[in-house]
Amino acid sequence: MTGLQRLLHVISLMTLLCISAKASMFGVANARPKCFASDLISQLRGGDGGSDAPTSRPHLPYTLAIRDSIMIAHSFHNNPNFGPAGGLHGATYTVDVEFASKELHPECNWVIDIGAASEMVADVLQQYNYKNLDEVFGEGVMTTTEFMCKAVFDGVVKKLKEKQLINEGDEKLFGGWIKVTLWESHKAWASFEGPAS
Repeated sequence: MTGLQRLLHVISLMTLLCISAKASMFGVANARPKCFASDLISQLRGGDGGSDAPTSRPHLPYTLAIRDSIMIAHSFHNNPNFGPAGGLHGATYTVDVEFASKELHPECNWVIDIGAASEMVADVLQQYNYKNLDEVFGEGVMTTTEFMCKAVFDGVVKKLKEKQLINEGDEKLFGGWIKVTLWESHKAWASFEGPAS
């Protein structure tokens, strides 16, 4: 079975599940079927499909990005799946943190204060820069680029909350979407993104 055939098979199975979820022995089920595109995407990503959290970035036309870098050491604990990278080695990541929002700040015409954003990103990255990630995260944690994107994302969201820069009813604060990208090289990178709140 080719990749395309497999994909079509999965889509047809999901369609059948959606149709059967809508029906009951008395006609149409009262419960909201989990067959909307966002629910299906959530299910494909391992969720239950019932979450109200966005599963993909909404249209947010304004962005501000901060670029920095970190130099780290880590290993994959000699796991054979990582080949020669399983042992201790170093990496230099270029780190992009993108802040996106629907509208600009009503007074300052910015997505977020570039100085505050730059300082937050630097503060988050400082805990990893020139460090052995095996020691930072503990033995046995696979500190892949994907894992580190999520760690940096969580750190930025935490800093936003600490600095009270997240929009909680005040339109002057940041209330958008954050995307963290770690570049291993010009050929390989990983990202993690989600809402700031």
